[in-house]
Amino acid sequence: MSSLSPLVRSFVSHFGEMGSRWGINRTVGQIYALIFVSPRPLHAEEIAEQLEFSRSNVSMGLKELQAWRLVRLKHLPGDRREYFEAPTEPWEIFRTLAEERRRREIEPTLSMLRSALMDKPATEEDRIAQERMKGMHDLIELITTWFDDVQRMDTKTLVQLMRMGSKVQKLLELTGKMKVLPGGKSGA
Repeated sequence: MSSLSPLVRSFVSHFGEMGSRWGINRTVGQIYALIFVSPRPLHAEEIAEQLEFSRSNVSMGLKELQAWRLVRLKHLPGDRREYFEAPTEPWEIFRTLAEERRRREIEPTLSMLRSALMDKPATEEDRIAQERMKGMHDLIELITTWFDDVQRMDTKTLVQLMRMGSKVQKLLELTGKMKVLPGGKSGA
């Protein structure tokens, strides 16, 4: 990484550290960060050289990033190598990550909960467990429906919605549609 500017090196290192907290390995996080800040598409050899990684680690990392749809393959005229670029629009990246997390984590959970809720409880403990699962199912369904609505919004509308923040809470308080829970948390 000695060939990278201090600014880029700091960003790439930080993404490697954060990657492990987000469920991806450090190498993948650093590869993504380098591609994201690059002013042009990069090929695997460049990535390996700049990050001082083995070519096989870079290749595996690129496959994972492609599976997450966070990098795109690009071919340049007259060059047989595969180049990679990342979307630069933060909202596009957020939408992609949210969609992938939903597909990989939320949908299987909803499927399991739906299946569990179709079973007739055999014991009182199962009935209680199923009640709690129903609450979880209903919450996840509500969030998923909200997510679908948000995904259909254009970026400008999303930004406006996000900037509204606590104004929505104040509106709900004024209309009597919101209750404040002990400890300052809100509840509907």
